Amino acid sequence: MNVPTRKRRKKNEEGSRSIQKNNTQKKELNSILTSLLFVDAKEKKKEDMLDGYYSEVEESNNPKKRKKLAGAGGNSVSHRRVWVKERSGAWWEECNKPEFPEQEFKKAFRMGRLTFEAICQELNSVIAKEDTTLRTAIPVKQRVAVCLWRLATGDPLSVVSRRFGLGISTCHKLVLEVCTAIKTVLMPKYLQWPNVVTLRDIKGEFENISGIPNVVGSMFTSHVPIIAPKMSVSAYFNKKHTERNHKTSYSVTVQGVVDHRGVFTDVCIGWPGSMGDDQVLEKSSLFHRANNGGINLSGVWVVGGCGYPLLDWVLVPYTQQNLTWTQHSFNEKIGEVRRVAKGAFGRLKGRWGCLQKRTEVKLQDLPLVLGACCVLHNICELKNEEMDHELLKNIDDGDDDYVGEVMEPEVAMRSVSSLKARDAIAHNLLHNICELKNEEMDPELLENIDDDGDYAEVMEPEVAFRSVSSLKARDAIAHNLLHHGLAGTSFV
Repeated sequence: MNVPTRKRRKKNEEGSRSIQKNNTQKKELNSILTSLLFVDAKEKKKEDMLDGYYSEVEESNNPKKRKKLAGAGGNSVSHRRVWVKERSGAWWEECNKPEFPEQEFKKAFRMGRLTFEAICQELNSVIAKEDTTLRTAIPVKQRVAVCLWRLATGDPLSVVSRRFGLGISTCHKLVLEVCTAIKTVLMPKYLQWPNVVTLRDIKGEFENISGIPNVVGSMFTSHVPIIAPKMSVSAYFNKKHTERNHKTSYSVTVQGVVDHRGVFTDVCIGWPGSMGDDQVLEKSSLFHRANNGGINLSGVWVVGGCGYPLLDWVLVPYTQQNLTWTQHSFNEKIGEVRRVAKGAFGRLKGRWGCLQKRTEVKLQDLPLVLGACCVLHNICELKNEEMDHELLKNIDDGDDDYVGEVMEPEVAMRSVSSLKARDAIAHNLLHNICELKNEEMDPELLENIDDDGDYAEVMEPEVAFRSVSSLKARDAIAHNLLHHGLAGTSFV
């Protein structure tokens, strides 16, 4: 093969390779252009769909356009947003009807319809929301109803969500919003320390109940169970409830002072359950206001249990062993005052079932919720809302320490003057009991009394005793005689 032929063949091969390379580049470029055009068309189609959706929403929310479309025979059905799940609120719609039975309404929300509507009216300016283009605002009544149902039943948020046809997170948000509004708007009105005129009435009512003068409140500390917190677990451990129930228990405390009607006049909420009653009292604002002159408690008493210290304004029962007749009578009267506070806490927990269950509420939000329960309790008491007795049957009040308190050591005494005042009150109570019963003395007992004889020996110093065991035996005999002599006797 000659040289020109070889060169021509080589030239032809190079030309074919160049053509193939150009064709490959053209194919790659065409595929890239095709992809870009497809993406652009897809984005354009998506934009057209969104434009059409928003135009439909605007038309459905515009009454004029809605009427125009309906008149033209068009399909003018308004659609909710595609990302909102459809839920049924039939139960609440039925409750909200005027013909819904009053007893069923009370059973669901722990109050009558008039009280419910009064609360809604007072909270309306704080919790009401406006409708938007894409969403209709939840009515005020439904917002309050969600909160009350959650507090009354203590049911999980998933159950509340199904009842009212709302999302779980929406229900949680509504509960906190309404509780905040109750604290801001209703607490200053329905939960406050009484004024001078009201205190005078409270003193009279408590004296009618127990015979103890100058009592302005009955104080009690209860515990609300919680889920074990992630931080400071030991601080919230409730030893007393754990030993009683044989199950590990964690709690927060609720200290409350109530008047003769069982209406709260002061609350201290949220301290860990491992703290004693005296520690909670020292942390409370009532204690600081009483000591700093914020409120005047001189000459009046707040009655508490054996867990509280005896202060210038806190009156507690005797707790030592072998009580005298006078001390026993005093403790009986103190118990009558304390039962007012314990009854109030029983109704509080009975109405608002969330206080009996380990709640899902976060620890930092718990004082807000518990405070709202106390305010709602006061409203129900002041409105004379009758309570279903079935709600009180299963109240487990493990905070009752009165039964065994006479065997407990007394909390360190803080005031000597209060100790003397308590003894004087106990003596006067016993004296008044005898006067009320018109106990007359047999005149024959006064005959032949020799003033220089044994009758005056009571005032003489006792002869030095010779046997400690005999002294203890004598005290025991005297106590037993008093016990058997008073068996079946009421001091009222």
